[in-house]
Amino acid sequence: MELRSTTILAVRRGDTVTLAGDGQVTLGNMSIKHGAQKVRALAEGKVLVGFAGSAADALNLFEKLEAKLNEYNHELMRAAVELAKEWRMDKYMRNLEAMLLCADKHVTLTISGTGDVITPDRHVMSIGSGSGFALSAAIALIENTDLASEEIARRAMNIAANLCIYTNNHIITKSIPSIHAEQT
Repeated sequence: MELRSTTILAVRRGDTVTLAGDGQVTLGNMSIKHGAQKVRALAEGKVLVGFAGSAADALNLFEKLEAKLNEYNHELMRAAVELAKEWRMDKYMRNLEAMLLCADKHVTLTISGTGDVITPDRHVMSIGSGSGFALSAAIALIENTDLASEEIARRAMNIAANLCIYTNNHIITKSIPSIHAEQT
C-alpha cells in the first residue's frame, strides 16, 4: 500500500520516546491544510499514535486501537496484534486506507491493514511518503550526535519536509518516558 501525504517518525533514545508528524493535508496535487495534528496520545497518555493515509480511516483506527488498549490493560503489543487481526479479517475494515505508528514505554511498532505488526531493528521507525527521508536523517543524527529524542525527531522531520513534497515543516511532537536503554 503506497501512502502519501504525510510523514510520521518515532525516535526512542535514552529514557524517552518521541513521535513526530507533519501537519500537511494533501488533496490530489494540492496542499489544503498545513496544521493537522496526526500524532495523538491514547490510553491516558501512555501510548503515542500517529497516522499516514486517510484521516477519516485513521480516526476510526485510533478509536479501535484505544478500545483494544482498554481491553488489554494498555498493553500495546497485544492490542496491536488484536487490531491487526480484526483489520485484516473484517470486511469493512479491510478497506481502510491508513497505517499507524505507535509507541509506548516498551515498544515501537507499525500496524497495517495487511495484518502487519512490525517492530524496528533500530530505535527509529517511520511511515508515510517522507518516511525514508525522516528515517535516514534520524539514524544519522542518532549515530553522530548526543541529541535527545525530541530534537532528533524535529530535525529529521525538517529534513524530510525539505525533500518530500507531501510533508511540511509544521511539526507536532509528543514524548513519553521509555524504559528501554539505547542500543549501541
